[in-house]
Amino acid sequence: MRLVFAGTPAAAVPTLRTLAASHDIAAVVTRPDAPLGRRRVLTPSPVARTAEELGLPIIRAARLDDEATGRIAALRPDLGVIVAYGGLVREPLLSTPVHGWINLHFSLLPQWRGAAPVQRALIAGDAVLGASVFQLVPALDAGDVFAARAVDLPEAATADVALEVLAEDGARLTADVVDAIADGSAVAAPQEGEVTLAPKLSIEDGALDWSQPLDAVFARFRGVTPEPGAHTTVDGLRVKILDAVPSRDEQKLEPGAIVAAKHALLIGTATAPLAVRRVQPAGKPAMTATDWWRGFRRDDSVRAGA
Repeated sequence: MRLVFAGTPAAAVPTLRTLAASHDIAAVVTRPDAPLGRRRVLTPSPVARTAEELGLPIIRAARLDDEATGRIAALRPDLGVIVAYGGLVREPLLSTPVHGWINLHFSLLPQWRGAAPVQRALIAGDAVLGASVFQLVPALDAGDVFAARAVDLPEAATADVALEVLAEDGARLTADVVDAIADGSAVAAPQEGEVTLAPKLSIEDGALDWSQPLDAVFARFRGVTPEPGAHTTVDGLRVKILDAVPSRDEQKLEPGAIVAAKHALLIGTATAPLAVRRVQPAGKPAMTATDWWRGFRRDDSVRAGA
């Protein structure tokens, strides 16, 4: 199969590598180099770096406009494959490849259509996550599904860990679908079930609400870590929470109450405490939560979230 691959972040790299091993990648479409770090150095996307390593032609495009469409059409691809590119594929590009475009999406469709499926699924407390490969259509993540698979995740996996697992498994799933399209055995079925949406997260989505039960607080922590980041306020100071686990301590604390333990800060929820192990106060480097707490000027009335 002669493919055009579109993707940008690290989560798209396993699929690119897998397809490049057995198919002709006519071009890799990715977003332009972006300024990163304090010095704002222009940096290629993870997909661009991988394409360069593999010696594949690269089309850098902020959006799939007429120019990008013309360059892709000139390649006469059999199929387009897209994984987290970061832009919409519209007509006439949608119909340019012989078999159109397929999309690897990190959810069990029709659950969690949108930009942040893994994060939203974790926040919602979903017990099972997965990946789907579907035919791209104009409507958001609404095309017929060729294949879907649930994936076992490490216990208490945060969004970045979950996405790594799904990206590896999804690469194999996508390769199977591409092979099936190539030999004419692929069959896609309409999506069935309740549709849920997964809009992009904002910084505000990372705020932990200590009045909720521990399960809900920890689920949000998992879903927003590392981006946009879990955080709370303490005495008016925003503190980013980098590492936390449900506490094994059976003591009951008032929501937001903070108690220092041996290796963590225990912060009360509506049920059991959350054990916070590593934090980053605003304007300071990351540190252990207990080190930060020892140096923080406070009194017994200080609460998280206030």
